Amino acid sequence: MAVILDGRVLSEKIRGELKEEVEYLKEKFGRAPTLAVVLVGNDPASEIYVRNKIKACQKVGINSLDKKLPETITQEELNRVVKELNDNKDVDGIIVQLPLPKHLSCREVINYISPEKDVDGFHPLNAGKCMLGLYDEGLMPCTPAGVMKFFEEYGIELQGKNAVMVGHSNIVGKPLANMLLNANATVSVCHVYTQDLAFYTKKADILCVATGVPHLIKAEMVKDGAVVIDIGISRLNGKIVGDVDFEAVKEKASAITPVPGGVGPMTITMLLYNTVKAFKMRHGI
Repeated sequence: MAVILDGRVLSEKIRGELKEEVEYLKEKFGRAPTLAVVLVGNDPASEIYVRNKIKACQKVGINSLDKKLPETITQEELNRVVKELNDNKDVDGIIVQLPLPKHLSCREVINYISPEKDVDGFHPLNAGKCMLGLYDEGLMPCTPAGVMKFFEEYGIELQGKNAVMVGHSNIVGKPLANMLLNANATVSVCHVYTQDLAFYTKKADILCVATGVPHLIKAEMVKDGAVVIDIGISRLNGKIVGDVDFEAVKEKASAITPVPGGVGPMTITMLLYNTVKAFKMRHGI
């Protein structure tokens, strides 16, 4: 039976540490770190995500600035809002909730956010620092950074291990593959065009999956004793499930993240972590 890598427990531990740090920073600098959250339109899922992020900020003492913009906003107007936040000395982190309405360019908005305030870690400058392993000099993407915290917390060795990343998105797959590579794992990256996916997954000591395809990874595709990190999330028959057939795979894996309750809680926690980090970097700490 696998060890369950509990994201809720680890998240609470890190948030407790952040709360103490925020109290110290507020006392030393006269204000707490501040996160600006920009929401365009009325997408119900996005509204829930934003509400959860703001609530998480409140719990650790981070100030939040909620910017709700109409769905009809133009690219130029949205860029202007981002520029105002870039120029605001009391704002340390900026996120623009994705996805955006179809007439707006996600790439343009991401590029417009100041790299020093890009707490999602999506800006090309931060992506480059992630690839080069310059973690102290930039802001790392939240979900991959949260996965790396699991390895650190549970003492999971990466050096010399065969790691397989299934999924190659700019937000999760590519940065996490680079992080694993920088930790001296031997990394294979698979995706929807990979032929014979099981050929790769069966060799993985560390298997990370982020595709959004429910139960893509079956027990017969997993090596005995592998560490399995399920980053996908979907709704199947009214239930929230991951990319891994959890009930079957947990019998073969040495450690596994559940869905929900695994990687998900760590994503928002690392957003809080990055906001505090951005504040400290701006103050030369």
